Amino acid sequence: MGKVVKAMPGGLVAIVGRPNVGKSTLFNRIVGGRIAIVEDKPGVTRDRLYALASWNGRGFRIIDTGGLDFGGSDAIVKSIRAQVELALEEADAVIFLVDGISGITPADEEIAGRLRRAGKPVVLAVNKLDNPNRMIAQYEFFRLGLGDPFPISAEHGLGIGDLLDAVVRRLPPEDTGEPDHDAIRVAVIGRPNVGKSSLVNRLLGEERVLVSEIPGTTRDAVDTLFEREGHSFILIDTAGLRKRGRVWEDTEKYSVLRALRAIDRSDVCLLVIDGKQGIAEQDKRVAGYAVDAGRAVAVVVNKWDLVEKDDKTAVRMTEEIRQEFAFMTWAPVVFVSAKTGQRVGRILDLVVQIAEQHAMRMPTATVNRVVEDAVQRVPPPSDKGRRLRLYYASQVGVKPPTFVFFVNDPELMHFSYIRYLENQLRSAFGFEGTPLRLLIRQRKSGARPPR
Repeated sequence: MGKVVKAMPGGLVAIVGRPNVGKSTLFNRIVGGRIAIVEDKPGVTRDRLYALASWNGRGFRIIDTGGLDFGGSDAIVKSIRAQVELALEEADAVIFLVDGISGITPADEEIAGRLRRAGKPVVLAVNKLDNPNRMIAQYEFFRLGLGDPFPISAEHGLGIGDLLDAVVRRLPPEDTGEPDHDAIRVAVIGRPNVGKSSLVNRLLGEERVLVSEIPGTTRDAVDTLFEREGHSFILIDTAGLRKRGRVWEDTEKYSVLRALRAIDRSDVCLLVIDGKQGIAEQDKRVAGYAVDAGRAVAVVVNKWDLVEKDDKTAVRMTEEIRQEFAFMTWAPVVFVSAKTGQRVGRILDLVVQIAEQHAMRMPTATVNRVVEDAVQRVPPPSDKGRRLRLYYASQVGVKPPTFVFFVNDPELMHFSYIRYLENQLRSAFGFEGTPLRLLIRQRKSGARPPR
């Protein structure tokens, strides 16, 4: 079982640079054992495009722009341009990686010029300086006009600490969350052209009493605070991130990156999929990010009016969703048409319901009764004559509901038994629409369960 880490949206860092300078190696070096994609559940598509990392207690999200796949003619030029534009549009700080062996190239100068003009916080890292005799090569890069270069070797881990010290100094103060509104924060996410904008317009046009527009944490975004039937909502608007040059039209992966901030700032994510086209790999990728971040999720099947149907169509589609999104079978599904308004009114009712489940806390005594019953029905596994013993459990957090299980030896806890315990908690308490976090800890000698 991997370590469960809560989402830490304390800044977004992009690694940019021309091809073959070591961006992915540096990415892997930085995230190391701190990567927060934690659950080995089937159906989650991951491509190491981003990770949640931390340094000296400061959490941040880091993007490996080398993971972006830009095709078409002049692929290298287009890739470089896309990486830089990504950094300028999205990142709070940029690591500009150059090759200390090759020296400055015209592509390096082009990237440096664009970064200087934008005024983005930049840390210049000179890679492949793993030999003391090569250290002098760093001084050439002063010519790029981006301040002191940091000599590193991503492959061997040299200089990474100094580099990260500089990176976290350039990040903005950690986000304390949305303004203090007693409202449910809702993000509408999904791949391009599934009808997200139409759905947002329908929700804001027919289902609300507008209260105000408030600045969003995402640059250039304006979130909408509105009320419906006694409940307040903040609809997280990514319109400020939607306008892109032609380069972005060549890759759907970029739309995933645009969803990251909205996911981080939300309580509930509405994953919109196209009912006519069906489920795509990117739908699973976006959903996986929301689950990793611990957000409540509902699946909204849009364009249902365009689907030829019989009395089993919705059932078959639901079964397909359960199979393709096997890592979140707890997510409710609603079939709508943003164009006609069909069943759109159910969405906010569903949001209220799963937001309550997402924030639900159960008493320790009640949790332990459920766990004791579960253990009696299916005893814990054993390994080489040693049997797992569960001493007690407690819910220690919400959004998402998080439980700690104290045991004799965490190594004896098989993932299948963790899944069994999760299913028992869901059977007893519901938790519809929300992921659960189950942490396994070794009980300290003499420790007693809380009352």
